[in-house]
Amino acid sequence: MATLVENKKAHLKYAALETFAAGIVLSGQEVKALRNKLGSMEGSRVIVRGGEAFLTGMTIPAYQASNARKDYDAEAPRKLLLNKKEIALLADAESKKGLTTVPFEVYTAGRHLKVRVAIVRGKGKADRREDLKKRDASRETERLLKNR
Repeated sequence: MATLVENKKAHLKYAALETFAAGIVLSGQEVKALRNKLGSMEGSRVIVRGGEAFLTGMTIPAYQASNARKDYDAEAPRKLLLNKKEIALLADAESKKGLTTVPFEVYTAGRHLKVRVAIVRGKGKADRREDLKKRDASRETERLLKNR
């Protein structure tokens, strides 16, 4: 399980309440681009419409720009493959105030590409500072143990 593309700021901005692994519908050139770690998840989110979940705001550039279709859209919404219960949970979270659904990473699971999606709540400034302090403290202890 190797991470291909990661939404780095999502871990800083949001606290994950529940996570899901979802398949994603892609074309061949999009799969090749993601396997070469091309793409960006900054500002992406998940929306539920008509009983289906879609990933919006994710940019996947054409694998070979010269061979790409003329009408290729790098930021097109992409369908997520989830079961009905998971889609119902995402739709319920979307309707509640303060909750949203954000993708955290695209990774490989065998020969398939998956997206780790989470129902999240936004962190306040104090929570962010506390997380940074914890991370710095753990780095410091690792450094001390390594030099021992």
